[in-house]
Amino acid sequence: MGILNITPDSFSDGGMYFDAAKAVDHGLRLIEEGADILDIGGESTRPGSDPISWKEERNRVIPVIKALRKRTDALISIDTTKYEISREALDVGADIINDISASRFDPRTLTLTAKKNVPIVLMHMKGRPKTMQIKPSYENLLSEVKSFFEERISTALTLGVKRDQIIIDPGIGFGKGLDHNCALINNLRYFEDMERPLLLGISRKSFIGQVLNLPPHERIEGTLASAVLSIVNGAHILRVHDVAPVRRAVRMAETIMGAHSFTGAGKRNKEKSQYVN
Repeated sequence: MGILNITPDSFSDGGMYFDAAKAVDHGLRLIEEGADILDIGGESTRPGSDPISWKEERNRVIPVIKALRKRTDALISIDTTKYEISREALDVGADIINDISASRFDPRTLTLTAKKNVPIVLMHMKGRPKTMQIKPSYENLLSEVKSFFEERISTALTLGVKRDQIIIDPGIGFGKGLDHNCALINNLRYFEDMERPLLLGISRKSFIGQVLNLPPHERIEGTLASAVLSIVNGAHILRVHDVAPVRRAVRMAETIMGAHSFTGAGKRNKEKSQYVN
């Protein structure tokens, strides 16, 4: 999932693609680099950010979705918490709703999801973007995040959403400290019994900056390490800025994980070692 922020103030690439033409060009470039999904957002949800009006958000994202839909068959995700934006985005060609509030900010989004029969990403966030990073704390991180998903999924099913439409996102960096983020990545298998695809947004996040003491645009190595470990631990979709290098790193990791071991003293098991020449 390639990130396309049409904002002046996102934490990593704010302002870079605020112009609609530049946004379209960048979206097409992300597809060329291997993005299966374009995640288009018009409102920054960085820590401390303020919400914008739905009209302003609409003016940022709808023209870009329209333009991209005419030029690509790639999946398009609308990254929004607003029902009005989700509805119009789907009408002009978006395929997926990515709601960081898990439809808590506007329950109508779940009704829309059911009506349109589209996938929806339900993300865990503690608090709101304005205040979420002010000393976030948990008594039991994993069980609290899982309980949140269970409640949100139950609500979605009640409103007519099918279980196979739902994708879950533990919300790296959304009401989480460094230890919380690392624990979630390291324990993704904890959510395996929910039998839903796991999406992770690890790209250039502040927890990487905390560890490596680097600004967002220099966090590629930290992003790659986080991406590979996320896949190893059970993630299905990665939301990233740097599509090409992450895709290459994941492909390499998956190839190694899929290889079979040698048996005996240097003797290859020909029936099982299909990856070894």
